[in-house]
Amino acid sequence: MNQEKIGFIGLGNMGHPMAKNLENAGFKLFVYNRTSEKTADFKEKSKVCNSIAELVENTDIIFTMLTNDNAVKEVYDFILKENISGKLFVDMSTISPQQSASVSQLISANNASFIDAPVAGSTKPAAEGTLIIMAGGSEEDVERAKPYLQKLGTKIKHLGGNGKGIAAKLSINYFISALYQSLGETVLLSDKLGIERKDMLEIINESASGSGATKLKTSSLIEDNYPAAFGLDLMLKDVLLAVKAGADFPLSKVLADSYQSASDAGFGQDDVMSVIKYIENFQSK
Repeated sequence: MNQEKIGFIGLGNMGHPMAKNLENAGFKLFVYNRTSEKTADFKEKSKVCNSIAELVENTDIIFTMLTNDNAVKEVYDFILKENISGKLFVDMSTISPQQSASVSQLISANNASFIDAPVAGSTKPAAEGTLIIMAGGSEEDVERAKPYLQKLGTKIKHLGGNGKGIAAKLSINYFISALYQSLGETVLLSDKLGIERKDMLEIINESASGSGATKLKTSSLIEDNYPAAFGLDLMLKDVLLAVKAGADFPLSKVLADSYQSASDAGFGQDDVMSVIKYIENFQSK
């Protein structure tokens, strides 16, 4: 079987390194991004497209990595104007189950295939190709995408039909939102009790409570500096999506209120771990 031509739409903080991994693997890659500045370093080895239509016309499998429901709807509205018969679309965005289902149905009605395949991991795993990919779609479609997904992640979990990938993504991000808020509160408590942050974080990371997530945020917490790896506004979006999808638990309102308040306080474009700055300010009131 000849190698299929790959398209990638959405070269943001996650999409850019993911598309680079496909390019570096030697696949014939076509890219498109609404703001052309982010396509500059693809011009040497890949084809930079001037429109979504150009990309879709010239590719067989199209990956999309977009910010939210509105962005996904806008891009797929353009896609659905084209002849897409036989093509496979792999949406790796974190969006609502309703929007994902709508896109899946429209793609299928046009004799094409669709996988929802959001990821666990932020910019560093995206660059390293070590994401966890949660896929929802037919086994045949997931197998077709697998040679390319394997360049993006170290684990591909096929969880069932369309929608199951999104369901898993909202669930894991709900957990991570709670983990980061509780990590922030724990660090602030240890500050108050006179424990050095580096010592507290060493205890956390080397005990049963430690995880890849806590280790990932250790340097930011010690330095009290939160450049965006995964933006707080993106976590807020995912928490609200989880609540809308059925998260009605004791923590649900607390998490939604905390991340919304942190965003309103001006931390939305900083890393999700900057929720600690909101909690710290809240404490002092």
